Amino acid sequence: MDEDVAVAGTVSRGERDPDEARRFLIGLGRGAAGALIFGVPMLMTMELWFLGFYIERYRLLLLLIANIPLLILLAHRVGFEETFTWREAIRDATIAYGIALVMSALVLTLFGSIRPDMLLMEVLGKIAIQAVPASIGALLGRSQLGGELDKSEQQDEENKGSEVSTGYGRELFMMAVGALFLSLNVAPTEEIILIAFKMTPWHAIALLVLSIVLMHGFVYAVAFRGTHELTKETPGWHAFIRFTLPGYVVAIAISLYVLWTFGRLDDVAFGQILTFAIVLGFPASIGAAAARLIL
Repeated sequence: MDEDVAVAGTVSRGERDPDEARRFLIGLGRGAAGALIFGVPMLMTMELWFLGFYIERYRLLLLLIANIPLLILLAHRVGFEETFTWREAIRDATIAYGIALVMSALVLTLFGSIRPDMLLMEVLGKIAIQAVPASIGALLGRSQLGGELDKSEQQDEENKGSEVSTGYGRELFMMAVGALFLSLNVAPTEEIILIAFKMTPWHAIALLVLSIVLMHGFVYAVAFRGTHELTKETPGWHAFIRFTLPGYVVAIAISLYVLWTFGRLDDVAFGQILTFAIVLGFPASIGAAAARLIL
């Protein structure tokens, strides 16, 4: 009897292994598709091609290093497959980075942005800076491009989403990911600087207020799929003070960091820095508010 159970267990494990490998390969395909879909806006942005050449290397290195723990935490949430340990999350994050590097190099080569006559440092800089949003997209490919889950997997996803939503730190982390993702797409462009110089202080104040109102409305008023709904017992100011305002602070902090990384804050007066942050904070705040939709 025991031998029969052991044999059955061995067969069962043998049957699961091909399925797990197949799911992982499908996850890789979704990761490559996600890297391409979410990375295309930056892969086709001329300013980023130039940034890869002249960005100060310590700023680029800091961005690449900061992206690693972000990917690990994100992989634990939406990796190529369900993860139960941090080791598996680190594996998924590493694979996502690898996929992003390969896809970025391939697309930039096809666009002629990378050529054999270029210096190695220029080529590496272009690929590295593009790999940051592409790696986030590679991980998002599972949640955005995944097929229909069976009941048990769907229940696991719902439970995992519930766990994330109940953690205040995790809520702020997801806001940071959403803010970083959208701000990276527009921060390198000249339009951010042009808009900031055209705005008056009253324009900046109005944009700040609009960003906060939209942020709160996206999450608590419009009730998109995946967002929060307040219970009747919860006062409206509670969510505004606890989530919306801290979320906007996170979006502004991410905006300042991205602007600094791209050299937009060098030799700039404080008032202009604040305006730059408010302008970039508009898409960043929307990304932060919609993080539950994206993730």
